[in-house]
Amino acid sequence: MPKSNGPSRRRSFHAVNVAVIGLGRFGSSLAQELVKGGHQVLGIDNDDKIVQSLAGELTHVVTADTTDEETLKELGLADLDCAVVAIGADLEASILTTSLLLQIGVKQLWVKANSTAHGRILEQIGAHHVIFPEYEMGRRVAHMVTGESLDYVQIDEDFVMVKSVCPESFDGKTLAELKIRSTYKVTVVAVNHGDGVYDPAFPETKLKSGDLLVVAGGKLALSEFVQVQ
Repeated sequence: MPKSNGPSRRRSFHAVNVAVIGLGRFGSSLAQELVKGGHQVLGIDNDDKIVQSLAGELTHVVTADTTDEETLKELGLADLDCAVVAIGADLEASILTTSLLLQIGVKQLWVKANSTAHGRILEQIGAHHVIFPEYEMGRRVAHMVTGESLDYVQIDEDFVMVKSVCPESFDGKTLAELKIRSTYKVTVVAVNHGDGVYDPAFPETKLKSGDLLVVAGGKLALSEFVQVQ
């Protein structure tokens, strides 16, 4: 039996019990992706046709009016790990559902906002997390279509991660030789050498032109880094 040198640093997988309320394009895609990730998903919508179409895709799916407090209690949503309100154009239903979920004690509540004003209201009534899918996707695609990066994810106000192509000037050099962190004020997190696998980046990692790099850092620093040829 191999000898252990201490507790593993790898975090064990924990399946999450999630309710997704509103099964339109965003809600259904989110719910299906969660199921693919091994999580337990209760999908809820007030349209029976939508519910029936997803009956074989989600762990559980029900037709229900989530603006009714008793219905939410009967569904046991307060016992789940978190809930996502993904209701589309019906702002009144979105706000009322959010308020009721907070009242019954949902542990973690994520709510899709359709506008800045809608988002402000959700924050004012206490939503734990307010998300703007269209805004986030627009910003992400903008960086892609301008050629600044192959992918773009904003982690915080001034901290982002991008996927970019290794420039020719880095070919055959290690990260230690390139001194990327001190020179460009960014960090190469992972490298794909063309085999479809992203390996963690170390000082001795040697780059070649065309490698895919996952790089993290401030917005301005990354914007300058991806221009390197």
